[in-house]
Amino acid sequence: MTGVSYMIPFVAAGGILIAIGFMLHDPVDVVKPSLQEALDANNIPALIFRLGATAFGFLVPVLAGYIAFAIADRPGLVPGFVAGSLASALGAGYLGGLVGGLIAGLIAKWIADQNVPSALRSIMPIVVNPLITTLLTGFIMLYIVGKPVASANKGLTDWLAGMGTASAVVLGIVVGLMMAFDMGGPVNKVAYTFAAGGLANVAAGATSAKEWTVMAAVMAAGMTPPLGVALATVLRPKLFTESERENGKAAWLLGASFITEGAIPFAAADPLRVIPSLMAGSAVTGAMVMAFGNTLRAPHGGIWVISLIGSPLTYLIAIAVGTAITAAAVVALKASGSKASA
Repeated sequence: MTGVSYMIPFVAAGGILIAIGFMLHDPVDVVKPSLQEALDANNIPALIFRLGATAFGFLVPVLAGYIAFAIADRPGLVPGFVAGSLASALGAGYLGGLVGGLIAGLIAKWIADQNVPSALRSIMPIVVNPLITTLLTGFIMLYIVGKPVASANKGLTDWLAGMGTASAVVLGIVVGLMMAFDMGGPVNKVAYTFAAGGLANVAAGATSAKEWTVMAAVMAAGMTPPLGVALATVLRPKLFTESERENGKAAWLLGASFITEGAIPFAAADPLRVIPSLMAGSAVTGAMVMAFGNTLRAPHGGIWVISLIGSPLTYLIAIAVGTAITAAAVVALKASGSKASA
């Protein structure tokens, strides 16, 4: 969670800059020039793309670095960032960064817990621990973890590129369920990181990829939970407390902005009825987006990046259908519960 939280600003800024570069000019022409060529030609769309790609280049190191930091505090930062950089260099992607961050953090924590002479204690967290942990983690990444995880990452990428309509719909259902399950928690973050990690292909120069469709499904599925509960408070306000009705007003904007956490107050108050309702709506939305083949070239933004969405009308239809299903399920389950308790 810590790694993903620190990673998201890099993903958001880098992804939106890449999308703006593509929006200003033909994507093929935008990715071709090197940074120096774009600078010499004053090619603004290509320069914006390069800025975004540079920000995106920190995605895996930041993810790994702050996973290690969450486990071992400061001694984990250097080996974590190194593990993430090696994961990128070896082609292991965010999966390799995740594994490398865990390894770096665990080794650094183990070293930090050792009893050492008092003369060494002051330099342990800033010299000895990072040095030893970086050395051990680096060789583990190079000789043990890197190649297998790189193969797994390549297999995942190849599967995404070759998947048909049926498997795409199933994937849409799965990421939809994950996005709504804990609304910003670990399961939600796994789905989001999976989609955002796929956008790294775009930063590397790809101009059309199934990863754009996965990102579209993830964002749409993350928008429907708060939108659905907001609609439910409008349809049957008497089923909700005054506080929930007020939260429902805010949930409209939160949902439209792809802030899934807007549904948390409702889920916390009545998890057995609300969470399954959220998951149903998000699963349908994710499946519809994958079936429609909508694409999203930015990793965040909600309706505010509608110009970056492929076939925006069908995208909005998918969100509307999921929102309606969520609201209907919430109302039906809460109403039946009220009758039962009465």
